[in-house]
Amino acid sequence: MKKKYFIPVLFFFCLTACSSGKIFRPDIPDRTAAEMTGTAFFKTVAAWNWQQRDSLAVEQILSGNIPSFLKQFVPVSSVIKDSNGIEHKAVFYVAPDYIAIGNDEDWARVPLTPMAAQKIADSFNCFLPTRKMVDLIYRQAVVKLEPVPMYAFRDSSVTMWQHHLIIEGQRKGRKGLIAGIKKDLVLSGKITRDAKPNREAIYGWHQLNGQPIQPLYSGHVNWWVDYSHGIRLISRIIKVDGRMMDYVDVLKDPVLQQLLCDEEWCDCYRYSY
Repeated sequence: MKKKYFIPVLFFFCLTACSSGKIFRPDIPDRTAAEMTGTAFFKTVAAWNWQQRDSLAVEQILSGNIPSFLKQFVPVSSVIKDSNGIEHKAVFYVAPDYIAIGNDEDWARVPLTPMAAQKIADSFNCFLPTRKMVDLIYRQAVVKLEPVPMYAFRDSSVTMWQHHLIIEGQRKGRKGLIAGIKKDLVLSGKITRDAKPNREAIYGWHQLNGQPIQPLYSGHVNWWVDYSHGIRLISRIIKVDGRMMDYVDVLKDPVLQQLLCDEEWCDCYRYSY
């Protein structure tokens, strides 16, 4: 967590130039026509273990092989009042859906371990959400779908593919910020304070009544991933009270951290890999 990151000036300029609009485009490579579709990816990894699936997914995603709509982040707002009654506002930019592989006609959401998710987030100057951010995203989502639990072979690639197809059947082509379809892999102070090492934290899967199926939980070892997990990327530069801040600096501020985090401890900034 002490690792420092250099944020390219070009990236910062792009965010500053775009943040006043309705979308923000992160620095993700263009997809080439020859890359795998979502169907091809899951056919390839059908019998693979999690390490093999993670490896191919990271390779494909870092090459830019994700649908174009995922490269257009949308704003989500957070507002608090400090102890003096002064209002503070943040706007952070989020991927409209969970990380996926493929083109706009043939794509699929891909659950990943936190190690793979963090590599992707680092490469795209992004980070993973906190519990509070997941709640904010759900409340401001345009498309809210009922969660669909599955009970057999939960960690298999086949079940992951089937779950994606079920969600698409529910979505019926509706577009915009979507929520309620996955549990989020999140940053949480519970991870570093868990008695067991190498934990991951998950939260969410909101029902239509706004209540999450999954409370904040750090009981899984960090290589566990199943069909219900989703990776939501968020641009690491956030607009706070009219100025641009790195999310780590926001989380380190005893007042402003409340814009992004509702836990007692808000000092988990990333996963290790």
